[in-house]
Amino acid sequence: MSTSASARPVRLGPKSVCALVLVSAIGVAAFGWPLLADASSGVTAHAQDAPWLFAALLPLLVGVVAATIAESGLGAKAVAMLGVLAAVGAALRPLGAGTAGLEPMFFLMVLAGRVLGPGFGFVLGSVTMFASALLTGGVGPWMPFQMLTMGWVSMGAGLLPGSRLLRGRGELALLALYGAVASFGYGLVMNLYGWTIVPGLGSGISFQPGDPLHENLVRYLAYCVATSLGWDLGRAVMTVVLTLAVGGTVLKALRRATRRAAFEAPVTFSGPAPEAQVTAAEPRP
Repeated sequence: MSTSASARPVRLGPKSVCALVLVSAIGVAAFGWPLLADASSGVTAHAQDAPWLFAALLPLLVGVVAATIAESGLGAKAVAMLGVLAAVGAALRPLGAGTAGLEPMFFLMVLAGRVLGPGFGFVLGSVTMFASALLTGGVGPWMPFQMLTMGWVSMGAGLLPGSRLLRGRGELALLALYGAVASFGYGLVMNLYGWTIVPGLGSGISFQPGDPLHENLVRYLAYCVATSLGWDLGRAVMTVVLTLAVGGTVLKALRRATRRAAFEAPVTFSGPAPEAQVTAAEPRP
């Protein structure tokens, strides 16, 4: 039996889509509401909302997993692969954290999302960031926001075009381009969290609650250029280099593991085997 190399272990059914849309909507609201708040709102208390966001995020992540299990019959093998990839990603993050934004875990999240699909990718990105925070001691009010953003990064890779003709160098080029864009996008989204809760930076790039949206967006872009462009550039360069250098090997390994695991192979139960007829030997005289 031949298995398509583009087959994914997690299909996005209606329940999975609803769960992902709900998670993403909560994330967009959590990141973006300070931009629409008036001057009298306690925007600097944004960090205090993180425990509530985390409390809402966990059951929704469980809901995504439960929905995909119910719709595509995933089982222990999918959970095992999720655990292995999350552990590898969490172990990769400390290798470059704190050094010019070099984070090798990004390329793995992009490639895993590409092979395993958007639903699996979102859960993998979120769980990996959670595990890495526990591993590095990076637990704080920013953690649920990092989980959401990394989930979006990996999910986006799973939503890229998946034509059979897009293989080899073409696929690696696409993933490298997406990895670069996602690296900058991750920095932009996470900066939005930090920028809105840091009280008066004492400059023209400070967030001003209640100001027109377009004025705050101009300050926000200036803030990103001044504070994190170098980090985002380092992250993008490392993601592109690793994708082009070892991406082909990693993609083959992931697809081979997916085929062998046969996540969506139909389970059939056959009836009991007919009992062999036993012929009693006649006793010899």
